[in-house]
Amino acid sequence: MRKAEQIAAGIAVGMLSTGLACAAYGADRPQGSSSHSGPARWSYSGPGGPANWGSLSPDYRACSGGRMQSPINLADGFPARGPPLAFDYGSTPLKVVNTGHTAQVNCTPGSTVTVAGEVYQLLQFHFHAPSEHAVAGARAPMEAHFVHRNTATGTLTVIGVTILEGGRNAALAPVFAAIPSKAGSSAAIADATIDLSALLPPDAGAYFHYSGSLTTPPCSEGVRWFVLAKPIRASRDQIAAFQRAFGPNARPLQGRYGRLLVAPP
Repeated sequence: MRKAEQIAAGIAVGMLSTGLACAAYGADRPQGSSSHSGPARWSYSGPGGPANWGSLSPDYRACSGGRMQSPINLADGFPARGPPLAFDYGSTPLKVVNTGHTAQVNCTPGSTVTVAGEVYQLLQFHFHAPSEHAVAGARAPMEAHFVHRNTATGTLTVIGVTILEGGRNAALAPVFAAIPSKAGSSAAIADATIDLSALLPPDAGAYFHYSGSLTTPPCSEGVRWFVLAKPIRASRDQIAAFQRAFGPNARPLQGRYGRLLVAPP
C-alpha cells in the first residue's frame, strides 16, 4: 500500500481521535449552553488575552501547556485524500447570540456531517475575524466554525470555512443583520430560518485535517478539525461590520509539534 493510501486509511479508521474535548467546550459550546462562560474571564487583548489564558485558571492550563492546540498554519501537509465529508444540513431558526466574543447561532437537532461512518450532530456555528487558521502563512478576513458532536462518544468535530472578500453573501446577510449589540443577549426573527447548506462552499469535498483543540479557553484537546480548502465569500461591508462588532477575535497560531496534517492532494 502506498504511503498516501496508508494515511487515508488511517484517517478513515482512527480519525486522529482522542475524545478529550467532550468535557469542556469553551467557545465551541453545544446548543443551549452559554458561550465563553467559565471560571475566569478572558479576552483577546490585554491582561486576559491569549498570552495569559493558561494562567487565568487551572481549567485553562492546556492553553499554555498543550501540544495539540489550535489554530495552526496549514502548510507542509501530507497530500492524501481522506474519507468524504457527507453533509446533511437542513434549516434552523434564525436566532443569533452575541456572546461578547463572537456571533453564534445555536442549531436545532437534525443537521449532521458523516465522516468515515461516524455521524456528528451540528450544534452551533460562529465566526472569527481574521480567520484563525492560516493557509501557507496567510490569514483570510474571516472564518466560520461549524461545531459538531458525536452523541455516542462526545467527540467534537469542527468544520472550518474561510471567508474571503467578494460579493454580498445572501445566506449570511440575515445572520449578520440579526446580531444584537449587547453582549450576552440574543435576537430571533419570528418564523425566519437559515438554510445551513447555503453557508458551505459549493465544493466542500477537499479539506485540511488534523487533531487539535478548542481555540478559546479551556483550549481542550481532542478536537477533530476539517478546514475546507474552498472558501465562501462575503462583501467588504459585511466583513467590515463583523470586524467592527467583534474583531479581532482570532487566537494566535499555535505550534504544530510534529502533528500530522493531511492536505488536499
